[in-house]
Amino acid sequence: MRQSTGAGAPQHGERLSFDVRYDGSFAAGWRAVVADRLDVNRLGNVAGNTNVNTLKEAYLSWQATPERVADLGRINARHGVAMGYNPTDYFRAGALRWIVSPDPASLRENRLGSVMLRGQKLWDGGSVSALYSPKLADQPSTGAYSVDLGATNRRDRWLAAFSQRLSEQISPQFLVSGGTGQSAQLGFNLALLLNKATVAFAEWSGGRTRSLLAQALARPEDAAFRSRLAAGFTYTTESNVSLTLEYEYNGTGLDRDGWNELRRGPPAAYGVYRSFAAKLQEPVTRENLFFHATWTDAMVRHLDLTAMVRYNVADHSRLQWLEARYHWTRVDLALQAQRNDGDPSSDFGALPERRTLQAVLRYFF
Repeated sequence: MRQSTGAGAPQHGERLSFDVRYDGSFAAGWRAVVADRLDVNRLGNVAGNTNVNTLKEAYLSWQATPERVADLGRINARHGVAMGYNPTDYFRAGALRWIVSPDPASLRENRLGSVMLRGQKLWDGGSVSALYSPKLADQPSTGAYSVDLGATNRRDRWLAAFSQRLSEQISPQFLVSGGTGQSAQLGFNLALLLNKATVAFAEWSGGRTRSLLAQALARPEDAAFRSRLAAGFTYTTESNVSLTLEYEYNGTGLDRDGWNELRRGPPAAYGVYRSFAAKLQEPVTRENLFFHATWTDAMVRHLDLTAMVRYNVADHSRLQWLEARYHWTRVDLALQAQRNDGDPSSDFGALPERRTLQAVLRYFF
């Protein structure tokens, strides 16, 4: 891995990762799931290694009947039909211990699950589920091998979801989620098949909540009904090119004037706000654009090309990420490049690495 900050010599680093997943049945109707990832990082100019273990999932599942399932343990509960920003992914806050890639699929996969009890009822074309996640710890842990219950189970939380396919083209989902110290949040997901090549999607969440700024800086109570939204479409060509364009709105974030005022203010407040938004995986400003493109079997079989751009509408900064990945039977070889552009205090211009180049070798046992 090679990083350039734009102010000095490039830094080099290495990462060795071990990713294990087990999903097997041990008795009639019973299943055990364990997923864990260990990242051993050696960064240039940093003494020693930085090791981070992420216990992604560890739970038991009981299928009482083909239509009824109950799960207990640490579960990565993921919701949302959008790609770049998921307002209804209520259990993402605080779940990232280490970021190995800015790709949204990686962020959703390589994170901590929450300890919970979950029940599901399934039927043809639909389902209903409910979960309860209790408070188990008071503070997150920085220990390299900690299960870090304080990051995911700092308060009681609950969620209920209902989905029903209305036709071959329309699939809606309704959610409600809440917890200690939080008003109930309503959620809605919709995927609409426009034609054989195009899928439109919309994801919305709304409810009474405080602004990100008030939460981050402990400012006076400003709770109000606020919405979050991600909407767009994915178009897939006959040559296996998939293009996604997405508009993102975060009603708890700062508008253009508020963002500019914060950038001109005390650096400490600016840093606290950015860190708090990153922990919640929320955009710092209200409006953003997201573009994602994937070309499967690009020109030759087993070669996949991926491109991603995040654009902040308020300050015009952007994150650009490219990947070329070749697949063998048990080995993946990838080359990834990332570039962050913008003013020094902008959303993406303030990131410590201006340019990153990374080679990834992945072996499947």
